[in-house]
Amino acid sequence: MKNTKTRFLRGAGITAALALTLGLAACGGSDDGDKTSSGDSGVTAADLDAALASSDKVTLEYWTWVPGIDEVVDIFNAKYPNIKVNVTNAGQSADQYTKLQNAVKAGTGAPDVAQIEYFALPQFALSEAVVNLTDVGLGDLKSDYTGSAWDQVTVSGSQYGFPQDTGPMVMFYRADILERLGLEVPTTWDEFTEVARAIKADNPNNFITSIDPGDAGGVDSLIWQSGGRPFSVDGTNVGVDFTDEGTTQWTKLYDTLIQENLVDVAPGWNDAFWRSFADGKYAMWLTGAWAPGSIRSNIPTTDGQWRAAAMPTYEEGTPMNAENGGSGVSVLEQGKNKAAALAFSRWLTTDPEAVLAQSEAGLFPATTAIMDDADFLATEDSFFGNQKTNEVFVESSKSVSSGWQYLPFQVYSNSIFGDTAGQALSNKTSLADGLATWQEQIISYGSGQGFTVK
Repeated sequence: MKNTKTRFLRGAGITAALALTLGLAACGGSDDGDKTSSGDSGVTAADLDAALASSDKVTLEYWTWVPGIDEVVDIFNAKYPNIKVNVTNAGQSADQYTKLQNAVKAGTGAPDVAQIEYFALPQFALSEAVVNLTDVGLGDLKSDYTGSAWDQVTVSGSQYGFPQDTGPMVMFYRADILERLGLEVPTTWDEFTEVARAIKADNPNNFITSIDPGDAGGVDSLIWQSGGRPFSVDGTNVGVDFTDEGTTQWTKLYDTLIQENLVDVAPGWNDAFWRSFADGKYAMWLTGAWAPGSIRSNIPTTDGQWRAAAMPTYEEGTPMNAENGGSGVSVLEQGKNKAAALAFSRWLTTDPEAVLAQSEAGLFPATTAIMDDADFLATEDSFFGNQKTNEVFVESSKSVSSGWQYLPFQVYSNSIFGDTAGQALSNKTSLADGLATWQEQIISYGSGQGFTVK
């Protein structure tokens, strides 16, 4: 999920990231006698329904930063009054993870349930801080969620969270700009490049889009969409290789776009970023399906000018997409009411009323039942010229390619992106060389944390 703020680590310091990965390298368990794995807790899938039906009073703590989630939780509290869920905003993304990891290490203070972005989940899973859903007997929920979402809560073959939202990449574009210039919506990256050149020829100060030199997540998504798979993880064995065919395909494309000054290299999510869209300096935004709410709230003057389309492809007629953003809800091992916490998490991510309420608040669902709903697909968005944008988003989700993996120390790796690969973007030098620098530092850090990295 992503709303009016970035969800990646572009503003967080390395210190925060270090705090998250300290002590995770062992990954084979803990000497803490107070911590029990989900397999030892005695909780089973049948206990979830029993917890919902029980007359015992239970209070759960839920950490999340999703705007408007309180109203969704109120629905649950009204439906199951014996389970009281308290919502706490413990900070956005890395801020919450730092507090969460500190609580895990201290053995006290962790919530029962926490929102955790997909890229950050592996480190909590491998340190056994969150419940293994497979051990509990909830691994059969796969069909309830999109394939890409289920893949992203899967670590070493087991699931450690309930997918809450996803961010299939979409090409959002200013229809008025393309119409004024007589340009067609590009369907391939070759066409995208030609449209970018036409926009630049019309006004040297304008760009087809921008790229943030501090946003590792954005670059990861573009590499994923190109077919790149630079990260591989098997327990504590980690591979990092930015020279694979798909990644090389992306670096060649973006080397051209940046060298020709067709894509602006500039930070995102600030006033200048939004002004660039409002003023027509940027014609497109390549990002996740969660973006409409951000566009509406930050640049209301562009009402009616936007449209959504599938991401360009490298080969015509061969859709291949990626995710940009998204998170799940995980149950902490430290919690005392795991059955109730698991029941709430399952309800939050599968109940139609709950999922639709979150969708209206700006999250794009990970739940297949909602994505197949005729009313959901037929919804017209007046801000997007009454386009049925959900149809575009759902098709974009269906074309997300499988096989992407995040590092078990992805939070740290993202934090050093701006000082490594991001410098190649800022200085307009070889992206392959920039990624090589990032790779070198990732390998060095991972090895120092006890992982076998190559």
